[in-house]
Amino acid sequence: MEAVSGLLARVEQAFGYAPLSEHKRLDLLNGGRQGSVSCIATLDGRVVGYAHVACDEGRVPRRCGMEIVVEPEHSGQGILEELARAGLAAVAEDGSGQVHLWARHATELDDERAAQLGFTHGRDLLQMTVALPLQAPPPPLWTEGISLRTFRPGSDEEAWLDVNRRAFAGHPEQEGWDRESLEQRKAEPWFDPAGFLIASDDASETGDRIAGFCWTKVHPGATGEIYVIGVDDAYQGKGLGRSLVLAGLESLAERGMTAGMLYVDASNTAAVSLYRSLGFEVHHVDRAYVIEITQA
Repeated sequence: MEAVSGLLARVEQAFGYAPLSEHKRLDLLNGGRQGSVSCIATLDGRVVGYAHVACDEGRVPRRCGMEIVVEPEHSGQGILEELARAGLAAVAEDGSGQVHLWARHATELDDERAAQLGFTHGRDLLQMTVALPLQAPPPPLWTEGISLRTFRPGSDEEAWLDVNRRAFAGHPEQEGWDRESLEQRKAEPWFDPAGFLIASDDASETGDRIAGFCWTKVHPGATGEIYVIGVDDAYQGKGLGRSLVLAGLESLAERGMTAGMLYVDASNTAAVSLYRSLGFEVHHVDRAYVIEITQA
């Protein structure tokens, strides 16, 4: 664990961004969930490469995500390819499934390596950024009966998880969040309920139904992220998503952030169009490459 953490720190310092996605990093810190596998590459007793594979055993067909980190000075020496093969072999030992190999800040070299390993192009995840505060932002349009409040720890968890599951039905990562996933994020140093905005339907039968949410996150260096944003199915098509984006960006600006960012699937053309209309531009692309594995 300590040796792998050291590798991740060295790679982050070299490239200027975290080499593992958040859910893979939390898997590592928490000892891995069921269906996760870790592989390491060493050279002269030093960890120079790490692969993390996490499989969602509850999905049919089985779906696995793999991320690989290699120390920059050893890039191009075949370490990434060997770790990828080891990860695929581990998946095949436990069953068949679809493996998604993620490349952060994807390049043509990543495309070539993935193709050589038998992967095909899967998903593109766009990181989009915008300067804050927004210049002459359009006014949010709140539906009658909707009010904005902040997340209430100890009270809102199950209701939020229900809305999150409906809002992200079919989403490969977000739909599967459970109470443990949420509690892990709440335990992170960055968590601040004041930045977790809830659109509440005060006119509902319960008097306080979560209609949508915009969960923001503050990063070092005055950058704020729209971390997760979603609208319950019953409230789709009423402009609530747009209003929540504006509320989230305003909240970040009020806390001193000078840049806002978010991640969005490139195939979600409606969301990409909305973000572009507010001034967001693509900063980089994280790419998933896909391969089908049959049991060994």
